[in-house]
Amino acid sequence: MQSAAISGGVSVVRCGVGVVRSEIASRTRTAARPRAISGGASEQKAALSMAGRWVCCVGARLTSIEMGMYRMRTGMESVFRSKGKAGSIRAHASGDAMDEPSVKLQRKSSGRVLPYVGVACLGAILFGYHLGVINGALEYLSQDLQITEDAVLQGWVVSTLLAGATIGSFTGGALADKFGRTRTFQLDAIPLAVGTFLSATAQSVQAMMIGRILAGIGIGISSAVVPLYISEISPTEIRGALGSVNQLFICIGILVALVAGLPLSGNPIWWRSMFGIAIIPSILLALGMAISPESPRWLVQQGKLAEAERAVKTLYGKERISEIMHELQSGGQGSKEQDAGWFDLFSKRYWKVVSVGAALFLFQQLAGINAVVYYSTSVFRSVGIASDVAASALVGASNVFGTAIASSLMDKKGRKSLLLTSFTGMAVSMLVLSLSFTWKALAPYAGTLAVLGTVLYVLSFSLGAGPVPALLLPEIFASRIRAKAVALSLGTHWISNFVIGLFFLSFVNKFGIGSVYLAFAAVCFFAVLYIAGSVVETKGRSLEEIELALNPPV
Repeated sequence: MQSAAISGGVSVVRCGVGVVRSEIASRTRTAARPRAISGGASEQKAALSMAGRWVCCVGARLTSIEMGMYRMRTGMESVFRSKGKAGSIRAHASGDAMDEPSVKLQRKSSGRVLPYVGVACLGAILFGYHLGVINGALEYLSQDLQITEDAVLQGWVVSTLLAGATIGSFTGGALADKFGRTRTFQLDAIPLAVGTFLSATAQSVQAMMIGRILAGIGIGISSAVVPLYISEISPTEIRGALGSVNQLFICIGILVALVAGLPLSGNPIWWRSMFGIAIIPSILLALGMAISPESPRWLVQQGKLAEAERAVKTLYGKERISEIMHELQSGGQGSKEQDAGWFDLFSKRYWKVVSVGAALFLFQQLAGINAVVYYSTSVFRSVGIASDVAASALVGASNVFGTAIASSLMDKKGRKSLLLTSFTGMAVSMLVLSLSFTWKALAPYAGTLAVLGTVLYVLSFSLGAGPVPALLLPEIFASRIRAKAVALSLGTHWISNFVIGLFFLSFVNKFGIGSVYLAFAAVCFFAVLYIAGSVVETKGRSLEEIELALNPPV
């Protein structure tokens, strides 16, 4: 237990002093390691005391460092505080002249990862595009495939994509653990391209469903691997911003799909071209990942240290190889333990954080976002909006705008505060939508309120409920369970998404759109209560520091 305390203390000293952490860690290891090897308890105490006396020389930073060491020893409590202290601890060192070279190195390395994040985000674009393409195309493909009068078959055309995505999300975690992140992306391009081709050329509803299932498997794999890969290659100082880029590109994909539907009114067969367009980014994803570096964290976990060093050099530059490799090897116990099995996710050690991941995605979907994405055109048409497809495109644009704002706020305001703001705004917006459909006094303004409420709802969603879960999950999951836990959480996402897509129209026909939207508002309210009590704040902490706090070594 004392050796664990020494390890945890050194980890927090590195975090607290920030850019002078390399020198502190070096001196601390020099003093502590020989004594730790010799095994005496008194010697271990002496080692920690010796390290502590040297740190005292830092002067005014002593109080912050001691507070950090105390929080690390208390484990999970340090990360669960909604206003984590990492930012303030780092601020103590920011004014020092000796910080400047390290800050410059961090900024330089941060820019090197951007091209590879961009390649991964092709998977996010395809995710959004396949979700949104059905919005404008459903009416026209229904006419072409002769299912106009069959709401059940239309629901299945929408939901087969989601059934495939459920399968893909679980498969993606296993593939990412076995073959690595980049190779999994390349394999993923196969169902994405084949499914897109079958959908675009379908002459029957059965062929369309097969194509949608294959495309769904592809976006399910992408939904698991894209945030995983981005979180593992992103520098700590901009991980929040880069992680939210995943959601931004999903929104861009949805917007592109909605805009692509504008020619449909003049060319009913255009829906086939809408589906066919998605083949291009599928091919680019496979080619881009062939030249992208593998996740250094996965390579270290597999014991491939030489390959990990090459990946670190590509991602961050040769100047940071020693620093990053030391952090990866010493910070996360995942490299020292075997990969977790599926049943390990339900163990006492991990279930608390795994349940948070599953709950966030469950709330995200049951709050109604994909009902809006899939059916906004139909809803706008029902209240007399003349340009229903254009109104849906406006909704998609607000999604992109809100997500761009969230990207700039993620590392400033934190994940938890954005989630609370987001779900609160969604609850109010859904309440406005519900009233606009049920209050007769508002009937003359139903069209305007429908568009305004939907835009505000999507804007609120994009500020937190959209980007945060996919970013937060890889942060709070230990390295040995990360891929499988993300896959399990996304499985919850796709199952609930499937249910919404399949039954939304039937529920609307039975209970009315106002009642359904009121139920969505209630889900958003309960989500606020859950997040306030259960969700962690992770801004400003490396993945290894979060792992040590939430999942201490056994």
